[in-house]
Amino acid sequence: MRPLVECVPNFSEGRNVEIIDTISSSIRTVDNVKLLSVEPDKDYNRTVVTFVGEPHAVEEAAFQATKVASERIDMRTHKGEHPRVGAVDVVPFVPISGVTMEDCIRLANLYGARVARDLHIPVYLYEFAATRPERRNLATIRKGEYEGLRVKLADPAWKPDYGSTDFNERSGATVAGARKFLIAYNVNLSTPKAELAQEVALRIRESGRPMKSSNGEVVKDEKGETIKIPGTLKAVKAMGVYLERFDIAQVSINLVDFETTPPHVAFEEVKKQAATLGIDATGSEIVGLTPLSALLMAGRFYAEREGQPESLSEDSLVALATRHLGLSQLEPFDPTKKVIDYML
Repeated sequence: MRPLVECVPNFSEGRNVEIIDTISSSIRTVDNVKLLSVEPDKDYNRTVVTFVGEPHAVEEAAFQATKVASERIDMRTHKGEHPRVGAVDVVPFVPISGVTMEDCIRLANLYGARVARDLHIPVYLYEFAATRPERRNLATIRKGEYEGLRVKLADPAWKPDYGSTDFNERSGATVAGARKFLIAYNVNLSTPKAELAQEVALRIRESGRPMKSSNGEVVKDEKGETIKIPGTLKAVKAMGVYLERFDIAQVSINLVDFETTPPHVAFEEVKKQAATLGIDATGSEIVGLTPLSALLMAGRFYAEREGQPESLSEDSLVALATRHLGLSQLEPFDPTKKVIDYML
């Protein structure tokens, strides 16, 4: 079996086509790497890039893309809807075939050491590559974002895994790691109010929300720690955002284990929670790529709900999933360009 690793770096630039193209070109020039998708978002001011290849070639492509981004993106002027700590915000390595999670952890460390040494960008490790339990969660590392990074670096508890504690004003910091296949999945709502999307996000995300008393104060336990009300979905991270381009709010979701919570389960739960607020889930989008199995799970779910035969073809199941999830509401959904199985 050919060893293949997927890498999905997120760059803090979603509007300047020339910069995005330059970053993409730096990946294409690396042998034994295939660039699968480049997805800029103007509202998030962020581009998600997906490429696969042999392990060391993927690490080389990730470094070259980081080098270009550090030269072209200036975080001092960056504004966008999505949380971020640097020009190259996050660089995950994902095992696809013939490699283990331990192999991807090694790649994250090789990449982190190289970026810190050669580009002078501090690097934190997350998920399976995390060196401390509190750094496993990407949201925890991102807390305070770029604007709070100078203060964070001065805190001994937040010394980078690689690099110095000097604040790199231009590039910020980068978070590298090893993780399972993640589906970036956003559900569109019939409202422009981001606060309603955030309310839905708080209800569904696994980490939930702080418990509050009748007078609105956060409730703490005997140790002084905040008591949380858990969300309704496992292996889910979520937040509410406003998309100016479409004048709608979205529940922006990371399905960190799609076999635990697949897209159709997230969509139906968002729809259920949104209804209690007097709004509807009108459609959704997949940012980056998805495994075919996630769409087939959705197709089978909706086929059973409609009373359709179990013998539906793969194409029919994908079409059912696309229709019921409203995947073409904002942009046409083309499975040949969005399903990783069809692109390898």
